[in-house]
Amino acid sequence: MTLSTAPQPRPPHLSAIEARVLGTLMEKARTVPDSYPLTLNSLLLGCNQKTSREPLMELDEAQVATALDTLKPFGLVREVSGGRTTRYEHNVQRAIGVPEQSAVLLGLLLLRGPQTAGELRLNTERWYKFADISSVEGFLEELQDRPAEKGGPLVIKLARTPGTREQRWAHLLCGPVDETQAGAMSATRASGSEATGNTGERLAQLEAEVSELRATVAKLCAELGMSPPGQP
Repeated sequence: MTLSTAPQPRPPHLSAIEARVLGTLMEKARTVPDSYPLTLNSLLLGCNQKTSREPLMELDEAQVATALDTLKPFGLVREVSGGRTTRYEHNVQRAIGVPEQSAVLLGLLLLRGPQTAGELRLNTERWYKFADISSVEGFLEELQDRPAEKGGPLVIKLARTPGTREQRWAHLLCGPVDETQAGAMSATRASGSEATGNTGERLAQLEAEVSELRATVAKLCAELGMSPPGQP
């Protein structure tokens, strides 16, 4: 039998909901591997998470399911058979042809919007530990200089905005970036960061970790036929 060598369809520009679904799958694959691939309900909870998300969303199950159906034909998401519940996983690295480090950076940009190289290095600590900021910048520049035959650039370095000290990077998976809007978001974030330091960021990460641990404990208790801690 001869295997088909037809090229995969080029991934389209993602909608905001599709970007959130894809980014959430990419995040959970690294932060809660014991619960991954995700059920539709777990994916919905991750998409609507109140920490480590910008902007915040209030999606419903139908919206997430529609996004999954759109992403699957392009190889970005796969449905995993087996077990009583259908589960989903991402396939970004193979679908768009990028190394692990680049996929990590794209995932963070999908979930949290434009960020500086320093912010990306901090925010990716639970996904992948980059040696230094220059390493982050190197992978970002590779994504920005990606040749047309491989699909073209996947990120862009935004112009420095008033009130900010560093330039931020944005992904292009949803199409061209509105630099005016992105600049306004960056200025607001920079102002807030100067006022609160890193305390809020660390607290948000701790809250996300606690939430993920609770979900894992509940899953294990269900499999063992036990009641979760604190319940009769």
